[in-house]
Amino acid sequence: MYPQTQKMAPVTDADEENDADEADDAVSSPPPPEQKSTTTKRQRLVITSTKPHHQTLTPPASSSNPHMPPGASLHAPTLPFELIAEILKWLPVKFLLQLRCVCKSWKSLIYDPQFAKSHLRVSPTVTHLILTFTNNPSREFTLRAYSLPSVFNAVTVSATQLRYPLNPRKRFDLIVGSCDGILCFAIDQNCALLWNPSIGKFKKLPPLDNQRCDGSYTIYGFGCDRFSDSYKVVAVFCYECDIGGVRGYKTQVKILTLGTDSWRRIQEFPSGVPFDESGKFVNGTVNWLASSASGSSWIVVSLDLGKECYRELLQPDYGGVAVVTLTLGVLRDCLCMLSHCDTFSDVWLMKDYGNKESWTKLFSVPYMGNPDSFPYTKALYISEDDQVLLEFQSKLVVYNPRDGTFKIPEIQNINGWVVPEVYAESLISPCF
Repeated sequence: MYPQTQKMAPVTDADEENDADEADDAVSSPPPPEQKSTTTKRQRLVITSTKPHHQTLTPPASSSNPHMPPGASLHAPTLPFELIAEILKWLPVKFLLQLRCVCKSWKSLIYDPQFAKSHLRVSPTVTHLILTFTNNPSREFTLRAYSLPSVFNAVTVSATQLRYPLNPRKRFDLIVGSCDGILCFAIDQNCALLWNPSIGKFKKLPPLDNQRCDGSYTIYGFGCDRFSDSYKVVAVFCYECDIGGVRGYKTQVKILTLGTDSWRRIQEFPSGVPFDESGKFVNGTVNWLASSASGSSWIVVSLDLGKECYRELLQPDYGGVAVVTLTLGVLRDCLCMLSHCDTFSDVWLMKDYGNKESWTKLFSVPYMGNPDSFPYTKALYISEDDQVLLEFQSKLVVYNPRDGTFKIPEIQNINGWVVPEVYAESLISPCF
């Protein structure tokens, strides 16, 4: 149930200052003194309430309006607050952040977690590409967001600078992934950060307290358990040790449910060790590309975030093609596999999650330039007209399978290594 109110009080100056601190959206300031005489002549709508849980828009009577007799007022139709909430949840995040300043009840509604979830289900999806890199020569960690349509269609792509919560920072923090507008960062081998850049809310998670040793590393995963409607971060700690007289790796797996502020151990990784940079979230599961127990092949290990149990997913039938290496990803909310050969990469989608027979090859992407160069490292997004955005040697490439052409978006003032990720705007807060 959304919050209800009998009186729609205007937001105070203090409220507006708090809103400005919470997000980057600008709130218009009052007009300067020389414009005050012009402003007072305008008709201004005053939000009042004449019935419980209803709103009425009432312009005050004014002699400046020749069509309104002195003492008369014009009443707009009364709207139940539930109907106002229904209307607001269809608006993009950017507009809702501006509408927080209309009145306290609207601000309370927009910050309500249940409204945020309802808004996520029905509102227009506004999707961005985010790039992370370190600036030269300052070495400060930097993040920029780009409109995805502009990446596909524009020659030169303009950026929006994002304010990373932990800056100034002189090191690179790896993006683990995104889910429902929340980005997860591995800020070191023992800690993670959750951040929604759309609303400016973030939460630094407690440390893992693993026993660090030479050769050890941590791989994270992040997603949502749709059954319990909770967000979870998974940390797979891999460490080297003697196993039956042979040097090998073991794992410790911990999971944190957002709102509990504590890590707990679950069953360790079932086979081999993961070697992806991070787990890929699809259909309530986190998926890793891992080495088999013998180390001679690759497997796909899936962790169900609800049941907290593992299973191995069967790979596509590559049709006798000599696969050199694999890359796991997500496209169109489906698990994606890039199978790399000597001169091209095949793009596969698992359209029915968990069903081997649903693996479908979309197309093959030839390598750019030297055939001996590195393969594509990530498939990021497919547009409505089937163009695919790929990462290639720390650069972005748009491939059009319909005519076999490539396009390199011009993203200026970025030198060196970058990591791209796609995220959608939302009101979901990581601060439960």
